[in-house]
Amino acid sequence: MRKALIPILTALTALTALAVAVGTAGGSTTAAQSPTTSDRTLITCGRTRTIGVAAPITGAAASIGSQQGRWARYWVTRYNRSHRTKFRTVVGDTQLPDTAQAIQVAERLASNSQVLGVVGPAGSQEVQVSTAPFKNGGLGFVSGSATRTSLTRDGRARGYFFRVVPNDDQQGPRVANYIRGTLRHSRVAIVDAQNSYSTGLSDTVQRILRSRGVNVQRESVNEADTTDFSSLAARIPANTQSVYIPWQLAPKAQLFGQALRSQGKRAVLFGSDGLFDPDSFKIPGSFVSFFPINLRSPIIAAYRRGPGRGKSELFGLPSYQAADVVGRAIDKACANGTATRAEVRRNINQTNITQSQSIVGFRIRFVQRPRGVLGRGDMESPANFGIYRINNRGVYVRVS
Repeated sequence: MRKALIPILTALTALTALAVAVGTAGGSTTAAQSPTTSDRTLITCGRTRTIGVAAPITGAAASIGSQQGRWARYWVTRYNRSHRTKFRTVVGDTQLPDTAQAIQVAERLASNSQVLGVVGPAGSQEVQVSTAPFKNGGLGFVSGSATRTSLTRDGRARGYFFRVVPNDDQQGPRVANYIRGTLRHSRVAIVDAQNSYSTGLSDTVQRILRSRGVNVQRESVNEADTTDFSSLAARIPANTQSVYIPWQLAPKAQLFGQALRSQGKRAVLFGSDGLFDPDSFKIPGSFVSFFPINLRSPIIAAYRRGPGRGKSELFGLPSYQAADVVGRAIDKACANGTATRAEVRRNINQTNITQSQSIVGFRIRFVQRPRGVLGRGDMESPANFGIYRINNRGVYVRVS
């Protein structure tokens, strides 16, 4: 019976792959069919296995999404050099902040029976809308940047969604403590970008600062659609000491910073991990919180000589780690020549990558039972977010 099924499954796989290739060629946004692949469908692994990558390759967030795609493919390149079996990637362009594209990408990847696991998506709002199609297709997905705490705490994506970066309830206190404890600022404005990633971080930082006696003014702006930030800058009082902007589009943060400076306001800008983009956000004196990474890793140096073309592109680096998690899980599932998506998800959940093997600088193990701010899919004991300051030459310098 099993021998008879293999040719049928192989034919179905080829037809599905062709449909996905047609649907995604040239960045097309053609709607895909609903996922039909069961998470228990047995596929023959063969010599080449497939990882899906969901990232904003084009659009407003392309400066960071393209990094994620390159870093994920770089893991594949390094793996393929030293292994008899190979990996390939199927990349879906989510075009953050347009969540409709993220849904379509998730549906296409879920309906491609060759895809055994996914790296991404990038934004927390993308994860929220992608969870249903990924679950319908039985796909496990590992993000290198989605930080909203509720993604692992509300239970909707339990056993499917994982991340290799800390969550917002680890990032938010780090930022608030630095603003109040280190900078000693007592007059702060917070501007959210009207999406789940930004409002979550804004709420956390606001709550902590107000509990410590800080005067906090809350503002809100549609980061993606705004092109002139002069009116927003005008609403920031001249005596404001810092403005916290947990946004995802670095070029827009640059425009807002320029608008503040043109009005003679000297408030310090403080961005979140989504603004760690030295090529786009470079207002001198600003601060940015960022994921913990191992800056001494030789892989970073090798990347700078290769696809990074002289740049570290550190925002995309955790996607390399995510690809490592997914690739190891697929290899383990394929050890007997066949695999199911359910097997891959279980293997992701059981990941154990030592600190010395990790490019992000800490051991990768996922929480099995919720505790504190951590939910299933979070890492057990990640390092703290780093704080970087932008100097007068636009260079990001770690200060904490």
